[in-house]
Amino acid sequence: MGVMLSILKESNISGFDADTINKATCLNILTGSDSITVSITWALCLLVNNPDVLKKAQHELDNYIGKERKVNESDIKNLVYLQAILKESMRLYPASAFINIRAAKEDCTFSNGYRIPQGTQLMVNLWKIQRDERLWAEPDKFQPERFLGSHKDIDVKGQNYELLPFGSGRRSCAGIALALQIMHLTLALLLHSFEISTPSNAPVDMTESSGLTNMKATPLEVLLFPRLSSKLYEN
Repeated sequence: MGVMLSILKESNISGFDADTINKATCLNILTGSDSITVSITWALCLLVNNPDVLKKAQHELDNYIGKERKVNESDIKNLVYLQAILKESMRLYPASAFINIRAAKEDCTFSNGYRIPQGTQLMVNLWKIQRDERLWAEPDKFQPERFLGSHKDIDVKGQNYELLPFGSGRRSCAGIALALQIMHLTLALLLHSFEISTPSNAPVDMTESSGLTNMKATPLEVLLFPRLSSKLYEN
């Protein structure tokens, strides 16, 4: 926002003044919580269906945090396995399966000879890219460890085109920093504070809904049991 305030100042863009543009941008960032909710929900689904990964995440949390205090935002940088879990979850189930309409700035031809003329409107199939077997070994399998080994240098901030849950370039998600902070901290607090299971230990249905937002088709139902000292739940 500091950059926007310094650049826009008294500018008028498409009939909107600087104050309106800044207010609308703030509102868009802060109300984009459905994507955050969707991403955290899918991460929990994957963890419940993969209890070995869930236990590894809790082991990492216990090693760094212990059981006498809650997770703080400053702890996230040390929780590399948790970060890998969130990356892998967003790879398999991005909040949106498509990057919305873009237009080709110039004529271009893909390596297979497919030509796209200038001005062509495109929708990028993010779901397909992030499950492409040419880019990912066992692409349909939930393997957070891939981001600790073969793909450890792959990030989600739009610089690596095989993983683009927030898009890329000038029209990438404006709320990426806020979203990552909230998602990492929320997931860390949940996993650290509670044992998580499903009723009757039944597997979670992973059916996706249709639409631009990749929501789970059925509600996620889980049981939570405290795993820390009771005094940490008082406030």
